Amino acid sequence: MNKPGGITFQQIKNKLQIPRPWDMVIIFLLNILIAIPVFIIIHQNIIDPQWPFQIDRVLLFVLIVVVIQLVLRLMRRIIIICIALYMVALIFGSLSGNYGFYSVFEDYRFMIYTMSDSPNPQDLILSRLLPFPNKSRIFNAVEYENPKIRNFALMATTKDFKDVRGYPKYRTLIQCFAVFKEINSRWNYVSDPKGREYIADASESLLYFSGDCDDHSILMASCVKAIGGTPRLIHTGGHIYPEILIGNKADLETINYLIKKVLFVKESNGKQLHYHIDERGQVWLNLDYTATYPGGPFMSEEILGALTLY
Repeated sequence: MNKPGGITFQQIKNKLQIPRPWDMVIIFLLNILIAIPVFIIIHQNIIDPQWPFQIDRVLLFVLIVVVIQLVLRLMRRIIIICIALYMVALIFGSLSGNYGFYSVFEDYRFMIYTMSDSPNPQDLILSRLLPFPNKSRIFNAVEYENPKIRNFALMATTKDFKDVRGYPKYRTLIQCFAVFKEINSRWNYVSDPKGREYIADASESLLYFSGDCDDHSILMASCVKAIGGTPRLIHTGGHIYPEILIGNKADLETINYLIKKVLFVKESNGKQLHYHIDERGQVWLNLDYTATYPGGPFMSEEILGALTLY
């Protein structure tokens, strides 16, 4: 028996309920907010079946929304508590620099873009690769421990993309893209002496940002390696160009979004990323001097060798 003036459990439940139809509207909105990060996490940790038109991703997202909707409807009597807990989690995430309101917004933009735009890989037949020419000379020319190279790379990271926030996992790659932008905006192609293969040290090319394709590749690889990136050089019949390791296919989706919607919007507008996938499933993005954005078009020549600079 309840005491006079006391509040019963039923009264508490009634106060926590939201009248129809607003309860269903709020449940749906809360559903979408929860479904976005759940979709991103699941999608990045399952095998990509490579279905056409991204049908697999659409079905996955619909399934997640349906499941969360059913769960929230079962909990609609305490929906205010659910909203409060979710808001507290986002506020705490925003204040602590973890997953917060901005992250939800960025995940939504990333998800929509990823489902509508995906890059296509280029073929790299490993069984046909030959020994890399001038391998020891190139290794010696990649002066990633030279203070001049390191200082130039640091300067580039403070000049471009320093204010990009919300992608801590890809901070080093974003800084490497700043190096790419600085070098390629200055590079002046100059041929080697006739009849001779001249390989310049990275510090030599740094003086005037001039040289041929192997000089550019050595300088780019040196600067990328100097700030924590992993570069490699690709040799074709008459060309050498640098690539950078960006991770797996899930990382590629994020990098695709970053390049085309955040970092190189004008340069990459309406264009695709160009990359190779090695025997371990790792993705390497093109950084050639002919490209105006990371992942720009390859020169159409057969690949003869690859030199990874771990």
